[in-house]
Amino acid sequence: MALEIRALGEHDDAAAWQLSRLAFGGPVERPAARRPTPAAGAHALGAVDGGRLIGKAVGLEHAYFYGAHAVPAVGIAGVAIAPEYRGGGVLRELLGPVLAQARERGAAVSALFPTTAVPYRRLGWELTGVLRWTAVPTAALAAERRPANVTVRPAEESDVPAILGAYCAWAADGAGMLARTGPLFDHTPAAVLAGHDGFTVAEGPAGVEGYASWDRQGGYDEHGVLSVADLVAHTPRALTALLAMLGTWRSVAPTLHLRLRADDPAWLVTGLAGARTHSEQPWMLRLVDARAAFQARGWPHALAGSVDLDLADDLCPWNAGPHRLTLEGGRGTLTPGGDGTVHLGPGGLAAIYAGARTPAVLRRANLLSGGDERTDAFLTAATAGPAPSLLDYF
Repeated sequence: MALEIRALGEHDDAAAWQLSRLAFGGPVERPAARRPTPAAGAHALGAVDGGRLIGKAVGLEHAYFYGAHAVPAVGIAGVAIAPEYRGGGVLRELLGPVLAQARERGAAVSALFPTTAVPYRRLGWELTGVLRWTAVPTAALAAERRPANVTVRPAEESDVPAILGAYCAWAADGAGMLARTGPLFDHTPAAVLAGHDGFTVAEGPAGVEGYASWDRQGGYDEHGVLSVADLVAHTPRALTALLAMLGTWRSVAPTLHLRLRADDPAWLVTGLAGARTHSEQPWMLRLVDARAAFQARGWPHALAGSVDLDLADDLCPWNAGPHRLTLEGGRGTLTPGGDGTVHLGPGGLAAIYAGARTPAVLRRANLLSGGDERTDAFLTAATAGPAPSLLDYF
């Protein structure tokens, strides 16, 4: 099948919307509030067969934190293939150019939320983490009391720089977190505060020390919910103050939905009694430019050494071949050459890079071979850290 792969413009919007509607549901006509293709920071490619749009994908200009460094990235979104063409290789023909163009823009890694993991795994993405919303009885926070030296109040536009700074520091402390930078993100104060029903800051002696963004859902009976998109605090007192504020909703919103990382300190401060998973969406990672990816992220300062890798990658052939990974002084380099001791495909490489799986687990999944106890120990130590978390759906 000879397909034309080309950029999509506004003249393709009606056809692109119908592809998305068939794949994901929605009204026949595109809602007026939905931005037409293309938007700043979003690069849409389409697969055309005989003048008919039969596939599309969007590459989003993103950056994700790994090792406290923001790694340039492409988020893959809006992937849809016409039903008659599924399973025929259209996805490969489409995503190969998406990644190649993203690499030209400087992207080093790629993430996506799959509706099914199988076709993306075949193309080198691997399951890395889960975006999880946790349901908590609001009454579980009834015992929390606001510390005397912290004030909680509605955020004002003058607080936005401190809010953005608090988020950046919190996200950089994780692995996989979206940096929320670039043309896709409007950081003007009015836009930041307009995104939710409420934006509460916790202010201590040094200024804004944390915030919670929240939305009110349901009524004021047993169906009442307070959905908390961000619960960010960089001091214990700020976290306690925000939890105490959330606890005051228990009479009219008996359930909290919290978007939390697995290592969130809220689990330690309160225990979140009665917590259960409300929803979860797995996400996948892939390296777009392996050498750039290893150079861009941070590495353990206390670790120095090297390991030889043999990388396979059909979709991004510039990644393939023997390479030597060298770590020293918190920096990493991946250079061509070496003995190719440890064999990795793109999925195994993504899992190692993110710290999502140990070499021992990848061996049992046939995603890593070669090497020995020394190379396994080195790779495990190199990527040790917080469990990967990506809390922004796209």
